[in-house]
Amino acid sequence: MKPSQNVFLDFLFKNITRAFAVFVFLLLLAIIVALFYESRDAISAFGLSFLWTNEWDPVNHRYGALVPVVGTLLTSLIALLIAVPASFGIAMFLTELAPVWLRRPLGIAIEMLAAIPSIIYGMWGLFVFVPLFQRFVQPYLIDWFAGIPVLDAVFAGPPFGIGLFTAGLILSIMITPFITAVMRDVFEAVPPMLKESAYGLGSTTWEVMWKVVLPFTRNGVIGGIMLGLGRALGETMAVTFVIGNAFQLPASLFSPSNSIASALANEFNEAGGLQKAALLELGLILFLITAVVLALSKLLIMRLAKQEGIKV
Repeated sequence: MKPSQNVFLDFLFKNITRAFAVFVFLLLLAIIVALFYESRDAISAFGLSFLWTNEWDPVNHRYGALVPVVGTLLTSLIALLIAVPASFGIAMFLTELAPVWLRRPLGIAIEMLAAIPSIIYGMWGLFVFVPLFQRFVQPYLIDWFAGIPVLDAVFAGPPFGIGLFTAGLILSIMITPFITAVMRDVFEAVPPMLKESAYGLGSTTWEVMWKVVLPFTRNGVIGGIMLGLGRALGETMAVTFVIGNAFQLPASLFSPSNSIASALANEFNEAGGLQKAALLELGLILFLITAVVLALSKLLIMRLAKQEGIKV
């Protein structure tokens, strides 16, 4: 092949890949512009007060994003609080404790959980989990925390079965396979010499994981957690089945409420005019929340890398 042909192919490859990268940014820009344009009526009608108004009244054309935003953030937080420790334990078991014959089938089972459609999780949650939770778990939790300051208000109310806590619990089951898969991969990437040296010094498995493996892989672990959080923030069908879909601020974790994604799923098909604009503004808010979360995670990873003397 002639040198001129090599130069041309290199130029072509460089610009094609650059065009793909630019296309991603153009796509994001197009989404933001479309959401801004379609929600302009709601933005002009309610302004910034849309963010802290908790009323959603299609009859009188009064809308506010506070309830869906609070529901989205609380369910995602509950999901992370449950899924992160569970994922860490599963990944540690798979990489350090599980016998060789069990690692592959257990890993495949976890990956299959990630492949289950969200609507299946929602149907299972509504028809199987919610009745059991309402009958056998919620009443006992309400009784156990009764009289304890703060906790008696957090775990209070009638045992409906559905609500914020149930939605967060279903979300935690959904995002655990994603976080576990990332943690397992980064744990397996740790050089065996580091772990063997720690074991040789008398460290326990927990000390090796906590003081050797986790510091070595924390950037990847944070990335896996953010992947799970992004899934939780935007999840629609599973949350819609079990959150209760009530436009009211939750009085406790057991109260029915709403999320941005479930509000869009329930009302967008029949919405029009100002209601449609308000729903699209909710979509814009969800987009911005996700962008902020990802930006903060990237800044955290960069700061950790800087402390370790690594250029990012």
